[in-house]
Formats: sequence, structure tokens, C-alpha cells
Amino acid sequence: MKKKLICLLVAGALPGLALADTTSEQIKALQAQLNALQKEVKSLKSELAESKSVAKTSAKTATATAAAPVGTATAAAPVVDIGSPDYGKAQAHLTNDEVDAMKQQIASQQLKVDSLTDAANTGPIAGLSITGYIDPTYIYNRAANTSSFLFANHTGSYDYFNSTFGDVYLDIKKTFGVGPMAPSAEISIMPNRGNGITLLQNEHGEIGNNILNTAVVTVPVTSTGTFVAGLMPSFGGYEVQQSNQMLTLTHNLLYDFSDPGSYVGIGWNYTPDGSQWAFKFMVGNEQYRTNGAVVQTGQNALGDPITTSNKIPTFTARADYTWSSALDIGGSFNIGRQTLPSAFDSTTGQAVYGVGGQATSSGGYFLFGEVDATYTLADIQYNAEVDYGQQQRAAFNGGNAQWYGFSLLAHRKFDAPVVGRMGATVRYDLLANGKNGGGGGGIALNSNGMDPYNGFGIGADCLANSQAGGGFGFECNGATRQDVALDLLFYPTQQIQVKVEYRHDWATQRVFLHDDGSYGKSNDLLGAQFIYSF
Repeated sequence: MKKKLICLLVAGALPGLALADTTSEQIKALQAQLNALQKEVKSLKSELAESKSVAKTSAKTATATAAAPVGTATAAAPVVDIGSPDYGKAQAHLTNDEVDAMKQQIASQQLKVDSLTDAANTGPIAGLSITGYIDPTYIYNRAANTSSFLFANHTGSYDYFNSTFGDVYLDIKKTFGVGPMAPSAEISIMPNRGNGITLLQNEHGEIGNNILNTAVVTVPVTSTGTFVAGLMPSFGGYEVQQSNQMLTLTHNLLYDFSDPGSYVGIGWNYTPDGSQWAFKFMVGNEQYRTNGAVVQTGQNALGDPITTSNKIPTFTARADYTWSSALDIGGSFNIGRQTLPSAFDSTTGQAVYGVGGQATSSGGYFLFGEVDATYTLADIQYNAEVDYGQQQRAAFNGGNAQWYGFSLLAHRKFDAPVVGRMGATVRYDLLANGKNGGGGGGIALNSNGMDPYNGFGIGADCLANSQAGGGFGFECNGATRQDVALDLLFYPTQQIQVKVEYRHDWATQRVFLHDDGSYGKSNDLLGAQFIYSF
């Protein structure tokens, strides 16, 4: 019976020793097993002491009755079957050697638990977390007459129907220490649809194979102030980049074409004690630039370039006010100098600036401001945003570009028969970009003054009429864009989201290119997205 008990106890301990690793859940499991073994040893020690006391009493009784004739034998303790309900109540008896062996087993397990705990708190993987998602997507595009799955599409173009979805997103964060004053480094990677692939440019305006999406170091300096540095997203708008946090499949027009993009620089986050306000400040390069822009303006007698660079930093800030537990109101602004597209003709020795070649300089001031609000209560969420921006010399005809617009979103979650938890979203966006032919901000026009894939710039009719009269379309106005998106969201598990979206886009001019080469005023998308978060 004693051997059976020892075997059972050791068998209970061995799986914890064999399967232990550095995760906190396994550490807790080992600690629980250790506590149970220690409790059992205490109980066995107590029983052993009682057994010794009983043995002494029995010895005295046996001595006193030694002369008496043996009439009957002392009844042996009944054997209880291991499968019996009374087995756990039966008294166990261990020798000192057996107890010592158990002590050694417990001490060995305690050493392993201490080692694993130390590794989890101070080892190389302490404070390390890796999260992310994959989101293969299906898109039908009526204007382009395309229909296919969209995933890991490695291309430098950024369009509203091919923006940040359909990729692998990894967020790697390492916290050095514990508590609110512990610094951290966080890197997000999107190898095919991230900022580094579609938007980030070097000093010469070239987009390379940069898998980095963001990379930020956070160093708390005081209880209210934190220093940040690296490649950071802009402060504008209510919408985020990550598909698993969005309430629609596609982004709104302001996120795609109005709000500033990523910045390389340094910043300061400030939240006063006991205040409902929170502030962010940042100084860095102009948006989308990993290095200060360098533009060729001429060449010397030996044919080497004469250049100018953008040495003016960009300053951006944001303020948020928590009106209540449900309502947050915020706003941001951006001021700096933005470099224009340019080209240099070595045969003439002349540089031209701007998409239409009409700008008088290689760059100009950039001003942007927005106000946004988020209201969340139980299963309901509402979002609103208003934008206004200006960029000097950035319009198609070389004049100042101007854009303004707003976005409204409403979402509700509910439980439905059969499918279970789900949600519905409706969104409406408007973005006007007519002044001087359009352009500026995140709106990239071609040499004809059009973006025929995203529906911005001058219309095909106005351009044709201008060219018929010997012009280039510089007198034309840019289009005003609108869209409506309708989404159904399904949440079969905590890790899985499924989205289905119908989106209708339209413009005031014929700016959408069709697959047959014609132009239209509208386009339709039908999409489905499967998101698995981890």
C-alpha cells in the first residue's frame, strides 16, 4: 500500500516536470503541483508521528500481556481497494526513507519552478509579446472588371481597393522591466501592404522593399510624460490601420487620401494627473520620408548634380478629451514643408516641379487640421471626422492645392439566430479636391492631372476639350469624391472575424477608368475578408 501511494504521488509530479516550459501558465501549474505535494508531505509527517505514538503504546501493551496465553491474534488493518471511495480516507504509512525521497522530489521541483520564474521575469523572453493577424481578402471591382482573392500582393501602389488589407501583420513588443515606468520597443511588420512597401520614400523619393510598418521606442520619463522615437503613424482621424480593429473592410476616404501618413522623428506624450486631457507632440521629417528629401535643381560643368534639400522639420500634435466613459473628442494638426515630385532634363539643364510641371519651386508649406469624435456604448459605436488641408504649389496647374471633407460611421453588434454574434456598419464619406485641378496631401495625380484608379483629378471630358483647343487641362477643376460602404461582420470565435462589404463610390466628373479604356463617374466594390488574430 505504501509503494502504491508513492507511485501515485510521483506519477502526478512527473508530467509537470516533463512538460514545463517558460510560459507563465506552466509555471503556475508547477507551483500548484508543488503546493499539493508539500501539503501531502505535511499530512504524511503528521500521520507518521501518530503512527510512532501508537507503536509505542502497542509495545507497552504487548509487554504487559506477554505472560498471558495467546488467545486471539491482533486484527490487521483492513486492505482498502484503490478503486474504492474509501481509499482516500484510509490511513497511509511511510518510512523515514520514503519521506526523505519525497522531500528530494519536492526540492527538485521547487528548483525548476524558481528557475522558470526567473527566466520569465528577467530572461531574454521576459516582457516579450508577439501578436498579429492574417486577413486574406476577396475583391470584385466593377470598373476594372477584376475578381480575385487578394493576399500578400507585393506592389508599391496604394489604392482604396488595394490598401492595407490582404497581408500578414506582426506586432513584436519587448518591455524592459515591469510597471508603468518600464521602457519598451515595439515593431510592426507588414511585408506586402505596410507603409514601408506602399508609401515610405528615401531622400530621392524612391519607394523600396521596406517590410517595416512602424518601429517605436517608448521611454517613460515621469509619471505623466513619455518620450517616443522612431517610425510612427500620424495622429489624424478616428480610423486605425489594422484590419482586426476596423469596423469596415475598406478604409474611409479621409484615411486613404486626406490624413497625413507615417513620420520618422521624436515625440512627447503628456497626460496630466487626474485630467481628462491627453496630448501628443512630434517633430520629424515630412510625411513618408525616411530621410530628408533631396531634389536636383541643376548640374555643374562636370555634369554632377546641384541639389537642394528639405531642412524644415514637420511639427504635428494631437489633443484628446475624454468627455465621458463613452465619448472621446479629439483633434490634430500638422504644419511643415512638403517636397513635390520633380524631374530633371539633362539635355536642357532644367528641372520641372509638380505633377503638371507648372510649380515654381521644389516644395511648399503643408497645413492640415482635423477634428474627430468616437462614441462607444455597449454594442453601439459612432464615429465622425472633419478634415481640412492645404499644400503650396501641389495642385495640377502649379497652384495651391486644397482639400476638405468628412466621414460618418455607425456600427452596432447583435446576436442573430444560427450565425450568433455579428455586427452591421454603415459609412458615408465626402472629400472635395477641386481647386486648381486637384492634388496635394495623399492624392497622387498623373501627368494628365488624373488618378483614374481612385477617382480624383480633372475629368476626361474637360481634359479632352482643353486638348482640342491646344491646352493641357490646367484650367479644369478637380473632382469631388463620395462613397457609401455597407458591411456585415461575423464573430464565430474570439480569434476569427469575417467581413462582407458592398461599397459604392462616385465623383462629380468622369475620373474612374474602366477596363475598356473609357471613363465613368462611379465604381462598385464587393469584398469579403477572413481575419484570424493571434
